[in-house]
Amino acid sequence: MADAAFWRTRPDGVTVAIKVTPRARRPGLAGVAADTDGPRLRIGVTEAAEDGRANRAACAALAEALDVPPTSISIATGATNRRKLLLVTGDPARLAPRLAAL
Repeated sequence: MADAAFWRTRPDGVTVAIKVTPRARRPGLAGVAADTDGPRLRIGVTEAAEDGRANRAACAALAEALDVPPTSISIATGATNRRKLLLVTGDPARLAPRLAAL
């Protein structure tokens, strides 16, 4: 199931592959798109990619969509890139159905 998805389970939560679009006209989750290294969840944010503002906005958008506190989401890789891997800490059994529904 997770092999073809944009997310993977871990013992402490899930990792989510995303592609952030800073200064987007339409903020929020924008579906899943194919990328060179697999599918990624697209997230548009109105903030610019300066001083980590776009990163914080992307984490906040995902936190809202998954109904988790923003502090449970951190950037695992790609802090200065549009392509990122986010770590969402929590119960993978609770997070997986929410991600599958996105």
